[in-house]
Amino acid sequence: MKNLLPELEPHAGIIEKYFDLKHSQKEKFRRLAGLYAYWNERINLISRKDFQHLYLHHVLHSLAIAKFIRFRPHGRILDVGTGGGFPGVPLAILFPEVIFHLIDSTGKKIKAVSEIARDLELNNVTAQKIRVENHHVQYDFVISRAVTRMDTFVKWTAKNISPVHRHEIENGILYLKGGDLTRELHPFPGARIIPLSNFFKESFFETKKLIYLPEKIIKK
Repeated sequence: MKNLLPELEPHAGIIEKYFDLKHSQKEKFRRLAGLYAYWNERINLISRKDFQHLYLHHVLHSLAIAKFIRFRPHGRILDVGTGGGFPGVPLAILFPEVIFHLIDSTGKKIKAVSEIARDLELNNVTAQKIRVENHHVQYDFVISRAVTRMDTFVKWTAKNISPVHRHEIENGILYLKGGDLTRELHPFPGARIIPLSNFFKESFFETKKLIYLPEKIIKK
């Protein structure tokens, strides 16, 4: 895994292609490669076959949410089923004044994510081993990457959406997923489906989408 680093680290520049970053943010994005390589040798955070695509398939993919909404300072975001820290960790680098709480039921992954956030000095990140069904704190937005079917995810997380709105769009779910979502979203008329190809030109994003479910749809 370490042998990939000289080849992988320059790929961090793809983030700068799409986002205007401060120097400190550029450095944190570049350091991700080494941190994830270290932890991936110990815990399977990312498929080893896919690790060479860390920045495209995981970091930039996570940041698609930031192309749809700019979280306001002191906003509160819940990342459900964070796994290796996606989409929460990249978004926390991009929005240092926003509070991110990352949860997963796998303790080893939460330990790795906690250490990665600490090493990156992401003071706006907390990570917790817990099933979302047992987590009852409310947030502005719940974010995730294809953890389960949308109807199940809504059932799990509707309770976590705060009724107090402070962003330009209504609080709700921001869900990254690919493929044909017509049948899956049938129970949620009014859901917005945003193709990620609207934001990024790489072929990887041709079938990827961001689903936005506002609170009024979730809690109808």
